[in-house]
Amino acid sequence: MSPLIRALEAALFAATQPMSVEAIARHLGQGEAAVREALRELSAHYAGRGVELVERGGRWHFQTAPDLAHLLRPMHEEPRRLTRAATECLAIIAYHEPVSRAEIEAIRGVQTAKGTVDVLMEAGWVRIAGRREVPGRPVIYATTPAFLAEFGLSSRRDLPGIEELRATGLLDPVDEAYDALIGDPKSEEALRQSADGLAQP
Repeated sequence: MSPLIRALEAALFAATQPMSVEAIARHLGQGEAAVREALRELSAHYAGRGVELVERGGRWHFQTAPDLAHLLRPMHEEPRRLTRAATECLAIIAYHEPVSRAEIEAIRGVQTAKGTVDVLMEAGWVRIAGRREVPGRPVIYATTPAFLAEFGLSSRRDLPGIEELRATGLLDPVDEAYDALIGDPKSEEALRQSADGLAQP
């Protein structure tokens, strides 16, 4: 194992948070190309082991192999649970970022409590990404590398697509409503018939 790879391994092992190639190169006083090659070699070295070197959102870190994570989780640890509103907000931000609170509310169709976004920011999954250049200059939100790491995504391109979501059945209840919103007469008629059926005793 080369001195650079050993130094890289030590730096990532001691790091308190995932590191970008640029940050690693500065820390080790090496060129980015050399660091990228060393990362590839070190990642291959750890592949299939109990600890793996992975890239999430352009940042590298060691993590427990997914199939072994349950062995290290304390029995008393409570899993992080999000309310439905927080889950919806997180999904909207992930798929539409950068997005403002007003845009989130327009997509959800209901007002979003300020605390909902705050919870996502406290979890480290959402960050303020700036302000929209429109009257009032509203704050806009985006996801963080921690969000990608938490859900095992290398980038937002790995988010499930519309067909994948439909295949799980998650979109079935809203398909007709969506078609009606975009002006499909058949779907509008189907919605009216469905509503009439529900209204009957």
